[in-house]
Order: sequence, then structure tokens, then C-alpha cells
Amino acid sequence: MLYGKKDRREASYLEPIFGSTNEGETLPSYHLGEKSIEPRIAYQMIKDDLLDEGNSRLNLATFCQTFMEPEAVRLMTETLDKNMIDKSEYPRTAEMENRCVNMIADLWHAGGAEKYIGTSTIGSSEACMLAGLAMKFAWRKRAEKLGVDIQAKRPNLIISSGYQVCWEKFCVYWDIELREIPMSADHLSLDVEKAVEAVDDYTIGIVGILGITYTGQYDDIKKLDQLVEAYNQQTEHKVYIHVDGASGGLYAPFVEPELVWDFQLKNVISINASGHKYGLVYPGVGWIVWRDEKYLSEELVFKVSYLGGEMPTMAINFSHSASQMIGQYYNFVRFGFEGYQSIHRRTHDVAVYLAKEIARSRHFTLINDGQQLPLVCYKLAEDAERKWTLYDLSDRLLMKGWQVPTYPLPKNLDDQVIQRIVVRSDFGMNMAHDFIEDLQQAIKELENSHLVFHEETEIKNYGFTH
Repeated sequence: MLYGKKDRREASYLEPIFGSTNEGETLPSYHLGEKSIEPRIAYQMIKDDLLDEGNSRLNLATFCQTFMEPEAVRLMTETLDKNMIDKSEYPRTAEMENRCVNMIADLWHAGGAEKYIGTSTIGSSEACMLAGLAMKFAWRKRAEKLGVDIQAKRPNLIISSGYQVCWEKFCVYWDIELREIPMSADHLSLDVEKAVEAVDDYTIGIVGILGITYTGQYDDIKKLDQLVEAYNQQTEHKVYIHVDGASGGLYAPFVEPELVWDFQLKNVISINASGHKYGLVYPGVGWIVWRDEKYLSEELVFKVSYLGGEMPTMAINFSHSASQMIGQYYNFVRFGFEGYQSIHRRTHDVAVYLAKEIARSRHFTLINDGQQLPLVCYKLAEDAERKWTLYDLSDRLLMKGWQVPTYPLPKNLDDQVIQRIVVRSDFGMNMAHDFIEDLQQAIKELENSHLVFHEETEIKNYGFTH
């Protein structure tokens, strides 16, 4: 028999992935492997390692976007290598960021005689940090002019107890007292009267939340503005409002355009939003806009000489990919106002459908029926005969692939355990029908099966993060 030189490249190509030596080894976990492996095998091994963590489309806990069009994905993939911070090297990318800021500012009714200013961030957490810093620096300047001893005690920030955890981080990082206004059965959002009553000479600002993550309800920003205006008329120690629109900032303008919550209100000085929530972009991109540049201290704007150019920057983060911001610009160009409106209104309709179907069950009492943010949350109705809990229901739904969080409400209401469904743009009516069928089946199984239930009375916190 005749033999020739073995084509190693061909042999490597023809070798089955699941018949390779590398595939039979354990993935490197805490130390680098000694040798390289083929890219196709590395890809398959890592993909397989991710198999058991669930389908993101069935994750009803997250607000974060889980679908984008193929054209958007391709554009973002092609721009992964662009560093967002390199404005001088990528001037067209910088211009796209500028266009996005202007589009968002216009959506939030900024402009007129005021010179608005804003920037992209890697998410609303960074945007909230910047908003908080701007409020702190502005308060310090006002306080010093009025003769307030700024060293006498810590400045404070007022917010509903339904705040997102980034505000707690902000207050810890920059030594601010977090003054929480407790939620109550009568106020599942900010009690604006109590918020203004809590103001003193050391208050850097009040945060209104356009979509509390626990319940999806909006703080009454318009009424808060009226009370703040009345307060400011009586004192030299002015206080202003920041709107945390992480979830609602790019949702409410399309679904409830008549709702007044933004820069139409005199005392709203800054707003943030997450592009990766109802801006419909994959994580992570966020936005913040100030109604006028005077509310952003010059000390917070740094002019950086970098790779041949000088640029102003106010971001906390530095190097990161421009791809998510470009994805946001794609969506703005692709959808326009009417496109966003049609998507969000359909999302609203799905949430209302889910709420109606869930309300039909004798087992639940609705807390939010899909109005305002497209969230549906509910608690168990009183029933002494029922042995299962919402935690059991979450576990049962997870067996069918659905990730539905169960968690207690914030302090003062933490004896109430609720379950929450977030409806996103990719959660269509067909999926909603499937979910309701699975929910009904899960309840039937819990009612009829001999199962070990959660019997602990302590408040649990698992199953939900902001």
C-alpha cells in the first residue's frame, strides 16, 4: 500500500468536535491551561458550559433587552473594537453619541433658552452616580454662598425606599446620608409630601423614580415639582429634582406622551435612562441629560489629552466599547418615534392581557396591572387552605423554563411577598398565552401534588435583584 504525507490541517478540520482530545478534557477553571486548543472546540465547550443557565428570553425578572434585529447585531459586532473614549480617533462615533444625546434631550423637552448637556454611560448606575455628584457639588456651592457650615454634618439625598441599589452605593461612596421615604400600602411610590417635609439645608436633592423596580409604578413627579416650587419660594436654600428614569425614561414618552414628568417641570434638573431597557439595546448603555450646563459643575468635567486630542469627559468609566451606543443610534434611526411607540404600546397590551388572566385566578391579588411600566405584580390572596407559597410557584415555573422572581417589598412593607413579571418588547402575545398555560398548569400541580413546600416564615430575598 502506498502512503503520502498526512495533511494535518485537513485532519484537524475533519476531526469531530466530540471526538477530539480537547473536548474530553475539563475546561480550565481557575488556572490557565498549558496549551492552546482549536477555536471551534473552545467555542463549543464554552457554549456547552452555558447550557444550563436558562433562556434569557424566558427570564421575566430582568428589564434588560434580550432581542435586537440582526442588522443591529451585525453593526454592533463590527464596531466592538471602537473605544468609546477615543473621540479624536473616532469622530463619527462621537458625533453619533452627540446625536443620541440631542434626540433624547428633545424627547424629554429640553431646550429653549437653556443649554442642555449630556453624555452616554455604560448604564443607569453610572448615570445616577454622575447625577448625584452633580447635585452634591451644586449644593456645596450654594451652601457655601449662604454661609452653611458644610462640615457640620453630612449632606443628604431624599428618595423612596423603592430605590435601585445604585443610589445606596452612591451615598456610601461619597458619604451622603440616604433619607428613605418608606413605601406604604397607600403609597407604593414616593410619598411626595413626606419627601418635601424631609428637606433641610443639607439636602442635595430629591430623586423621583419613573418606574419603581418593585412594582413598576411612577412617582408623581409633577406633584413633587409643585411642592418643591412652593418650598423654594420660601427659602434661599433651594432644592431640585433628579428623575431616575432608568426604566420609564425611554418608555413613558411613547406610551403616555401627555404625562408631564420631565424638563417641562421647572425644578427637574437632570434625568437618566437605560438604553438597554426600554431603549431596546443589549446591555449596557445608559444616558444622562442636564437641563442646563449650569447644573453640572465645571469641576466634574475633565479635559483629557489622549492620543493626540483634547476632549472633555465627565464619565466615571473610561475605556469601553462604542458598540452599544451605536446600537442605540441604530434603533433611533431604524424605529423613529412611531416605531418605538408601536413597540411599547404592544408591550403594554401584553402586560394588560397577563394582568387580566392572572386576576381571573382566585389565588392572586394584583398590585400592578400593567399600567405605567409594563409590569404585572401580585401577591397571594388570603386562603387558609393553601399550603404552597409564591416561592414554590417560582420553583415550579422554573421547571418549565420561566424565571419569575418572588421577593418581599421594601422595609415597612417587607411582610408582603410578591411575584413580578416584566414584559419586554420580545415577549409577544403568543409567548404570553404560553406563559398563562404554564402558570395554570403549575398551580394545578401545586394544588394536587404531594410536594415538600417552603414552610419557613422568615422573609426571603432570593429570586430577585434590581
